[in-house]
Amino acid sequence: MRKLILAVMAMTAASAVTLATSPPAAARDFPWCLQSGRIGFPGDCSFETRAQCMASASGRRATCGVNPRTAFGQQRRHRGGQ
Repeated sequence: MRKLILAVMAMTAASAVTLATSPPAAARDFPWCLQSGRIGFPGDCSFETRAQCMASASGRRATCGVNPRTAFGQQRRHRGGQ
């Protein structure tokens, strides 16, 4: 039993070191945001398509809106890439 506990402790320590040294996940702004009274503005912007967002909003008193961060970025590119 003692060997098992030591093995689990060693694996936990190795996992912690791996997590501490790995690079953070890349942040990405998706084009659709789930919005409701319970979620702050602009909402949960983790949806690539409107259909994904609407499926998540279904039955939750929520709606979907365009992510203002991506909408502004697209607008800038259309004006000549400034």
